[in-house]
Amino acid sequence: MSEEEAAAEGEAPEAGAGVLHVFGRQLKRFRVRAGTERAQLGALTGYSASTIASYEQGRRIPSGRFIAKADEVLGAEGVLAEFVEEMERAQYPAFFQDAAELEKKAVSLHFFAVQGVPGLLQTEEYARAVFTMWRPLLTEATIEQRVEARLARQKVFARKPAPTMSFVMEESVVRKRLGGSAVWRGQLEQILLVGERRHVQIQIMPDVREEHAAMDGPFSLIETEKGRRIAYAEVHQYSRLFTDRKTVRELEEQYSLLRAQALTPRESLALVEKLLGET
Repeated sequence: MSEEEAAAEGEAPEAGAGVLHVFGRQLKRFRVRAGTERAQLGALTGYSASTIASYEQGRRIPSGRFIAKADEVLGAEGVLAEFVEEMERAQYPAFFQDAAELEKKAVSLHFFAVQGVPGLLQTEEYARAVFTMWRPLLTEATIEQRVEARLARQKVFARKPAPTMSFVMEESVVRKRLGGSAVWRGQLEQILLVGERRHVQIQIMPDVREEHAAMDGPFSLIETEKGRRIAYAEVHQYSRLFTDRKTVRELEEQYSLLRAQALTPRESLALVEKLLGET
């Protein structure tokens, strides 16, 4: 589907619609004030006139790059640029927005995955395969938006100071060839690359283990810069952030036991290398 066709679909975003319409009105106001047609603004920013229309009508979520460029060429003096953070938030499904906000500023992040590779480790091709398989079917525009948002989350790896991060994945996760063999190989390579980072540890829970501390499903643990500890669990597009100390402590205990039961980080990466060598 072309960019114009995606814009023409006019799919209303599932979250953040209010701020999209506010941004759209501001964008149009500055464009009209500057005496610039939609096609002209599109040429200056690298987008089509129909895409500019969809932004002004609150039908699509603009990227941070577009917002910064539009603010510059329309002489908005930072008014449009103030929307960047809100637009980044609006890119995520409603059920994940609060967790995504906490994730961006966390000092430590820990993930237990049972079905697919955690979003922070996914390649672009793997993420696109995941969203393409989503049911009910997502439009092409929504798939691209979700992929872009998922990749944007990975900026956390480059933060200074870097957060402490760990991942525990079921062995079936790294054996599952989602998207086909080529996509799967690329994903295994990505896991190896990220696993070499000093502030990241990746562990695999072997299928043959006779003990398993977390049979209730996936979850993540987040520690904020103020020392607040939060747990996040998600099931079928419903999610919950747990802040009460009892629940968080229980999940922290489960995660601690999981890490003890899983392969060590070195053993885990060796397993991933072995799988890669078998392709």
